[in-house]
Amino acid sequence: MNIARTRRGAIVAATLVPVMTLAACGGGDGDGGGSAASGDCESTTLRLSHQWPAATGGEDSDFRSELAQQFADKVAEETDDQLKVQIFPNSSLVESTEQYDAMMQGSLDMSVFPLDYASGRVADFSVTLMPALVRNHEEAQAWQDAEIGQRLEEVMDENGSKILTWVWNAGAIGTKGDPVVAPGDVKGGMTMRAAGSYVEKMLEDAGAGISSLPSNEIYTAMQTGVLDAAVTSTGSFASYNLQEQVKSFTSPTENTFWFMFEPLIISTESYDALCSDHQEVVDSVGEELQEFAYTASEEDDTRVEKIFADAGVEVVTMDDAAFDEWQALAEKQWDAYAQAAPNGQELLDLAKEASGE
Repeated sequence: MNIARTRRGAIVAATLVPVMTLAACGGGDGDGGGSAASGDCESTTLRLSHQWPAATGGEDSDFRSELAQQFADKVAEETDDQLKVQIFPNSSLVESTEQYDAMMQGSLDMSVFPLDYASGRVADFSVTLMPALVRNHEEAQAWQDAEIGQRLEEVMDENGSKILTWVWNAGAIGTKGDPVVAPGDVKGGMTMRAAGSYVEKMLEDAGAGISSLPSNEIYTAMQTGVLDAAVTSTGSFASYNLQEQVKSFTSPTENTFWFMFEPLIISTESYDALCSDHQEVVDSVGEELQEFAYTASEEDDTRVEKIFADAGVEVVTMDDAAFDEWQALAEKQWDAYAQAAPNGQELLDLAKEASGE
């Protein structure tokens, strides 16, 4: 079965056999009477997939994995194990870029998912990884209660998914040579990886060659010489041990042109199949974990910066002047998105409003 939306939460699990609706509804006609486990709800298991290593509970564990695990644990506890979440880490059930399609096809219920990965299906989603549109965590978190947040939730609902917990990740730049801070630092012939087609096009305008691949393939690509540099979330830099492959690291602790929305989501089909008591639990647990998601993401930037510095990597930051250069280069891509996506101009304007642009 499946779980569903709110705007706060943690993350859970999945199983890649066809989605089985073991319980429909019951108990719940919205009057809130009785505990989640005492109504007419039947036992249900939701399958949750994500691309990061499994949660370990340790300081170095990827917070997105921890979010999923906490979500699964709390949901099971609050429903006396009537509702369970089975987690499939490391893309062990579904390839990282294919998780949204799996949810829409009914073979997966939930994911901690970089939403731009599904922009080929829903062009509007690219607003959540638009280069230099969001520069820091404060601007990213402002989306949730701004009009852009409401509009984004509507677009997601129209396309079959619901947010349980808002998750934003700041991105860093790692290179095998000198640091890349401003566009002029991109050397001719440099091959870079950066999730997001509009980010890639901006880097191409700066002079880079692009190699598109998921973050869990960056290590091997750098090791074999396919990549000279990569842009990905700070958490992924640490989870995939990229300090072993790079000589420089541009930390996002001051500014970054790369902020990616990677929420804990559930398909609307899976959510609607839950009984109302279980829907309430899913929503409340998601909301309960929201502060963890925001705080852990911010703390990750400092944690990973230290990991790289301790490994002997040259660590630098991006000042306001360098960010402004990237933003000027990015505006061409903003215009392209506004023309290409069905709701592009509206979403872009609302996002700029939330960021104070």
